[in-house]
Amino acid sequence: NRKFSSGKYLYELGWHTKGIIGLTQPRRISAITLANRVATERGETVGGSVGFVVKFLEKTSDATAVKYMTEGILLRELLTDPLLMRYSVIVIDEAHERNLITDIIIGLLKKVVNKRPAIKLVISSATIDADTFADFFKANSSIILSVEGRTHPISTFYLNNPCADYVKEAVETVWKIHKKEGQGDILVFLTGQEEVLQAVSLTKDYISSHDDNTLQALPMYGSLTHKEQLKVFFAPEKGVRKVIYATNIAETSITIPGVVYVIDCGFIKLKWFDSDSATDQLVVVPISKATAMQRAGRAGRTRPGKVYRLYTEEDYEKLPDRFPPEIRRCELSAMILNLKALGVSNILKFNFPSPPPAKNVLAALETLHALGAIDSDGNLTKPLGYFMAEMPLPPMLSRMLYMSGSMGCSEEMITIIAMLQVETVFAQPATGQGQIKARVAKRNFEVAEGDLITMLNVFTAFVENEQSKQFCRTYYLNYRNLNCAYELREQLIKLAKKHLNLPLKSCNGNVETICKCITSAYFLNAAYLHYTGVYKRIQGGQDLHIHPLSTLYTLPQPQYILFTELVHTTKLFMSNITVIKEEWLSELSSHYFYKTNV
Repeated sequence: NRKFSSGKYLYELGWHTKGIIGLTQPRRISAITLANRVATERGETVGGSVGFVVKFLEKTSDATAVKYMTEGILLRELLTDPLLMRYSVIVIDEAHERNLITDIIIGLLKKVVNKRPAIKLVISSATIDADTFADFFKANSSIILSVEGRTHPISTFYLNNPCADYVKEAVETVWKIHKKEGQGDILVFLTGQEEVLQAVSLTKDYISSHDDNTLQALPMYGSLTHKEQLKVFFAPEKGVRKVIYATNIAETSITIPGVVYVIDCGFIKLKWFDSDSATDQLVVVPISKATAMQRAGRAGRTRPGKVYRLYTEEDYEKLPDRFPPEIRRCELSAMILNLKALGVSNILKFNFPSPPPAKNVLAALETLHALGAIDSDGNLTKPLGYFMAEMPLPPMLSRMLYMSGSMGCSEEMITIIAMLQVETVFAQPATGQGQIKARVAKRNFEVAEGDLITMLNVFTAFVENEQSKQFCRTYYLNYRNLNCAYELREQLIKLAKKHLNLPLKSCNGNVETICKCITSAYFLNAAYLHYTGVYKRIQGGQDLHIHPLSTLYTLPQPQYILFTELVHTTKLFMSNITVIKEEWLSELSSHYFYKTNV
C-alpha cells in the first residue's frame, strides 16, 4: 500500500537523521490509522518514533521521527516555523483531491523549497494531476515517478436510455444482479442520507414481497450510529448477499470487503460557492469522469468486478474530466485569514497551483471586514483578527467564541461550537417505525429558539446522564458523534485556557444571552419572514426556506432568524437555525446594519 509504505521507506533510508519526516493526509481518520499501522509494524505503540497530530488530538514525543498529520496541522506549523526547519521531508498525500488547504500548502511549500533547497518534497497524487504539479514546481527540478496499482479487470455497463429516478433504477438493478449474477456484494453510490434510506426501504419491500432471505440491505452514511456502520464490514451469513447503499463516504475514506458489483447513480453532493449570497451551498451535480473511475475501482479490489452506471455512455463522455479544485469553487474567508496570519499581504499575487476567482476573493475579504477580522487596509486587526487566525475554526465560529468571553457565555458557546464540528447527533434509523420513534424522542430536546439551543440541550443531557450509551439508545442519539463533540469540547477548553486567555463563564441558562452571542457572529446570515410566506435574506434578498430536519420546521414561523448553512436541493434551505430579535442586528453589528425610519 503506497500510503502505508512511504513513511516506512523514508525512515529506513535514514531521512529521519536529518529531521522529522512529515506526512499529511486530508482526513483525520487516515492520519490516525496510518500512524497506528506503521507503529505496530515497528513493534511499538504510537507516540514513540511514529506519531500523529490531528485537530484537537496529538500523540507525539521528543523521539517522534515519522509524523502523520492533517494538512491543517502543517498549515499551523508554518505559522510558527515558516521554513519548516524541524523537517527533512514533507509528503503530501492524496493531492489529487485538490482540497482548499492542499492548494494553499502546495503554494506555501513552493516558497519554502525556494528558500531552503535541502528540504525534500514528495507530492503523492493520482496520475491525472501529476503534470499540473510538475509544471508548478518546474523551477525546482521536479521528477515524476509512477507506481502502477494492481487491480482486477472491471466490466462497465451503461443504460441504453436515461432514467427518470436513479434511486428506483438502482434498486431494480440490485434486484437483477441478485437474481442473475454470481456471488459477491453490491455497493451502490447515491448522493445523500435521504436517498440511501429510501433505497434501503424499497429494497426491503422487494425482499418481503418476494419472500427472499438471501439479500441483506444496509445503509452507509456519516450520521449513522457506529454500530450500524460496522455492520457494513461484517461478512453476511452463508448464502446471503449484502447490498450497501452509500454516500460518497465509501469512495475514498473506507474500503468495504467483499464488494464485486458497483452501481453508480452518476451524481454527487458538493459544496459550491455562490458569490451572490457569499456563502457555500450544498448542491447535487453530475459527477466527473475521475469520480466515476474512483467509484468503479471499488469493484475490482479482490477479484474481477462489474460496474453498472445509471446513465448512458453518451452522457459519460460529456462529463468533465474532473471537478475544479476546491479553491475555485469554495468560500475563501478561512483561507485568507490563514494567509494574512502568515504575512501574505497581497492575496491576488500569491502563487497558487490554481488561482481562485477574484470575485470569490473579494467576497471573502468583505466577509472578514464585516466580522472585524481585517481593517479597511486589509490587515489583521488586534486582538480580534489575530484571535480568529489562531483558532482552528471557521471565521464566524471563532468570532462567536471571542464574543462569548465578554458576553459571559463562553461555556455554552464552546459546547455549541463542538456540536457544529461533528456530523448530526440525531441518529437516523433505517426503518420507518424507527424514524417515527426518533422524531418523537427529539421533541424532548427541541426548543422554540431553534437548532443551536436544541444541540446545547442534547449535549447537556448527555453529560448529565454520564455519557451513557443506553441514554443515546433510548433517545435515538448518535453516541459516537456526541462523544466526539465531548472530546472536541475538552480540547477547545484547553486551547481557550492555554493560548487565548478566554474567561470560562456560564450564563446559567440565560437563553437570550446565548442567542445574542450567536447573532454577534452570524449577523451576515440573517433572514426575515416576507409577507409572501417565504424567508428573504437581509443581505442579497434571496428566497430561503426552513430545512425539514430543523426544529423550527413544524413551529409557527418566527419573524427573524439566522442560519449557519445553506443546502440547495429542490429549493434553497437554511439549516442550524436560531430565532433572533430584529433590534439585536443593529445593536450587535451596528457597523453593518443600521435602522432607518421610513
